[in-house]
Amino acid sequence: MTAELVRGQNHPLSQARLEIRISAGTPIVAVAALGDENGRIHGAEWVAHPGAPTQPGLEVPRQAAADHRLAVDLDAVPEAVHRVSVLLALPVGGTGPVRFGAVAAPFVAVTGLDGGEVASYTITGLEAESAVVALELYRRQGAWKVRAVGQGYAGGLAELLTDQQLSQAHQLAGSINDAVSQGLARSVQAPPPRTADGDRSRQTAAPALGQDQGGTAPQPGPVPPVSPYGGQPPGGPGQPAPQQPSYPGSAPDPDAVTQPSAPTAGGPIDYSHPRRQNAAPPPPPPTAPPAAPGQPAQPVAGDATGWSMEERLYNQVWGMFEDLARTTAAYRSAVDFAESRMDKELEQVLSDPRSRIGGQGDAAREAARARHTQLVAEAREALDRDLAQLAAEADVVEPALPPAYARWDNPAWHGYRVPMEIPMALRLGDLHLPEADRIRIPMLVRLPLERGLWIDSGAAGSSDGSFTDSHTMSRLAMETAVAHAARLLAVYPAGEFTVHVIDPAGSGAQPLAPLVQTGVLAAPPALGAAGVADVLGRLTQRVDLVQMAVRGGAADSLPPGFDTSQQLLIVNDFPHGFDDRAVNQLRYLADEGPAFGVHLMMVADREQSSGYGPLLDPLWRSLLRLTPVADDHLADPWVGHAWTYEPSLVPPGSQVLQQVLSQVATARTKFT
Repeated sequence: MTAELVRGQNHPLSQARLEIRISAGTPIVAVAALGDENGRIHGAEWVAHPGAPTQPGLEVPRQAAADHRLAVDLDAVPEAVHRVSVLLALPVGGTGPVRFGAVAAPFVAVTGLDGGEVASYTITGLEAESAVVALELYRRQGAWKVRAVGQGYAGGLAELLTDQQLSQAHQLAGSINDAVSQGLARSVQAPPPRTADGDRSRQTAAPALGQDQGGTAPQPGPVPPVSPYGGQPPGGPGQPAPQQPSYPGSAPDPDAVTQPSAPTAGGPIDYSHPRRQNAAPPPPPPTAPPAAPGQPAQPVAGDATGWSMEERLYNQVWGMFEDLARTTAAYRSAVDFAESRMDKELEQVLSDPRSRIGGQGDAAREAARARHTQLVAEAREALDRDLAQLAAEADVVEPALPPAYARWDNPAWHGYRVPMEIPMALRLGDLHLPEADRIRIPMLVRLPLERGLWIDSGAAGSSDGSFTDSHTMSRLAMETAVAHAARLLAVYPAGEFTVHVIDPAGSGAQPLAPLVQTGVLAAPPALGAAGVADVLGRLTQRVDLVQMAVRGGAADSLPPGFDTSQQLLIVNDFPHGFDDRAVNQLRYLADEGPAFGVHLMMVADREQSSGYGPLLDPLWRSLLRLTPVADDHLADPWVGHAWTYEPSLVPPGSQVLQQVLSQVATARTKFT
């Protein structure tokens, strides 16, 4: 029976190999520390954290996430260790919450390898704290126990580790924060927040509720994989329903449903639509006949909630992302359980000298392997069933996407016209997982861009094992940047998006030809150090002016003829042509530019700028890294999957880019 602990309460542990499951309403950092009989941490090598995820008897996740699993083997910890502390902290330097009082109470559960919950603890009463000792496993008279601690620290990890008597607490806290920041910089933008009146509606069937949908944390172990298209939601009794998480990089939804505020005497009149405040978006109309009993419903494009077809498709795409992440996580959890169960059964067989030899031992080993094979086969069957439904939905949704969401080979581009309104989001490529290689989920980011883009031109191996040399990678990276810039120009109304290019050595002339020849650039690509200084100086001055006007509440005081359109700066061959002043201006644009309409797209190999040392580390972390070839470098802050990213490129020989850019140039001429 599960022991639901309160602060200070303890409970005996009968197993040495354990798993600690953590659920929170926002991405958090999970750390495990080893302590002696006095609780003292002797050094950084006694701490398992995202930068060093494995220590004797411990393994922790490599990034911040809303859900965590920590593996603990108490038999493998050193004899000098008498305490294992589980530490939680909020990431620093991001856009997420900075205190635990602003998020749902974290939930921690200690489970065995069979998935059975031993003890659980909901950490309540936190306010200004940004780090907390959740619980500790401690040795007492030769036996291990778990104690609920819940001790919070407003000073973050540095203060927590200092209180644990670690001499180099501040240095270790800094290295942990750096490792987490690098992980968040690689993360996929999370699904959009749901409205207050309900979650995404799917006509195919009711999805299993995840933690960010008001459901409970998934249970490990022998529970069969949960289908996102039906069945009972994962979770167990006693687990709280976290609030809607706030992910790093996610934008507040301008269409989120809010409650109307009571009018105040003498206050401003609220002209917003009253129904927009009080009601959820209307449900999508049924466009497909109901499925026969026992058969899955036929997928329909736009079956999510939303005020427009564009919003419905946007929510549906992110719903597919969630479904694929959830069903893959269930499959991987089931396979992990099958392997741990087989290992345990084989260990029991080998621990008995009477069963090591002879037919009895062989039969026991064969039975253990047979059960493992059966469990894996059942998990794969459930996964294949869910993937078939997702594949059918993807086949229906992809042709229905508008140009901003569509691939370049989508027929929607053949009927392209310059839009009159800015779309909700933009497609930057596709995401997929190795278990479902056929299914491609569009990677959509909200507009306007909240962070710059970094197209990595460094020579690297792709996800299929092939290797691309540096020259080819530079060309592919620039072609990728041009494709992204062309898409941005195409989805903005005429005159509302301007592109500048810095190409100091002129090495990107060939890939830039479609932008140059169609005349959609604000000016020819800037060459040499003088061109770099000129463009950076003008854009820096623009950010300064808008920043002063906005913060001073005098947005109408900008100079006459001031270009109020969104600005994109494409930088090629960095750091060639950049001096120290230009580097500082570039960092300034990366940090301050997005909030004031100036966005950055870097095409660069980080190794080439290694001479600047750690000076440029904040720059790279502030940009969303993309690759010109398929690579599994992106992670999600929800369940921590490593997603393979594929860029959205123009098919070879296609003239769609020139046709679209020509229309953009024509519309711009008429606009001016």
